Amino acid sequence: MFYREAGDFKTSYVDDSQTFPIAFDRYRYYFVLVIAFGIIPFIINDYWANAVMVPFLIYAIAAIGLNILTGYCGQVSLGTGGFMAVGGYACYKLMTAFPDVSIMIHLLLAGFITAGVGVLFGLPSLRIKGFYLAVATLAAQFFLVWLFNKVPWFYNYSASGQISAPERFVFGVPVTGPNVEAWAKYTVCLIFVTGCAWLARNLTRGTIGRSWMAIRDMDIAAEIIGVNPLKAKLTAFAVSSFFIGIAGALLFAVYLGAVEVGEAYGINKSFLVLFMIIIGGLGSIFGAFAGAAFMVLLPVLLKNVLVGGLGWDTALATHFEFVIVGALIIIFLIAEPHGLAQLWKLAKEKLRLWPFPH
Repeated sequence: MFYREAGDFKTSYVDDSQTFPIAFDRYRYYFVLVIAFGIIPFIINDYWANAVMVPFLIYAIAAIGLNILTGYCGQVSLGTGGFMAVGGYACYKLMTAFPDVSIMIHLLLAGFITAGVGVLFGLPSLRIKGFYLAVATLAAQFFLVWLFNKVPWFYNYSASGQISAPERFVFGVPVTGPNVEAWAKYTVCLIFVTGCAWLARNLTRGTIGRSWMAIRDMDIAAEIIGVNPLKAKLTAFAVSSFFIGIAGALLFAVYLGAVEVGEAYGINKSFLVLFMIIIGGLGSIFGAFAGAAFMVLLPVLLKNVLVGGLGWDTALATHFEFVIVGALIIIFLIAEPHGLAQLWKLAKEKLRLWPFPH
């Protein structure tokens, strides 16, 4: 009864075309923001921050970026880990070269640098697509990891080849380095994920987003009706890489603090983010959050239930996680290609008509 348009009058076109046209959805959105910004930072501890909340927020940004490229524009990419590495190493070089500049600016600049690299590696998409484009982005993944491993300038000639984030402050509060509080990590990541989600939602609902979806559905027809494939594909690569670069920078600077490119940004990271958008739902901002939440919570749940509760071996629980994820990917690709986002949408449609038959 409460989830209806009845009585929710619109007096302007702006009201009618808003992101959440139903009042209940708007209130739910504001309620989530109040909880996220006003309550969780005061009650979060190190375990929940490091095991669940911070990785969820970082991977949600990466999933939004990949979903823009693959879900909205239809350009398959297997180079997410490599682009995250660009963001992480760009942030490291900026932090060490310009220590007096705010870390928040460094994180944004890392995203812009990654956007430029993404456009460069997105140029093959103008001539190839599908499987061949996936192979090209996979080559970018291996090339970028090799580059950061083999060129000492990127890790400031460190003997170990590892990069470590120096201590940086925001309003006098440390957000990188060894003395970071759980709530500070969480708040910084929350600010970026909120901004990225807002930006992605508005882009996908506007002219740029419609051109992306036209290219995804049928690129030849889109070009005939006036969509510029060059502009559409390269902007998708740029925006996607911008988000992924920010996620990589946050992963290095705020979450891990020290990384080696092969371990933190390897091919497994690319597949992890790809699995997030497949399970969460292609072409959906909510799907990016749902997929990230699922892929972050599943290992934590299995570890607590199977290892802590039932006494399973850790390696066995890890392999069981692979089995579950693989089975779910097959099920979703066959039965529900739009993932958890579509299931959520169907549930809301049924709620809007309840108690009447659908």
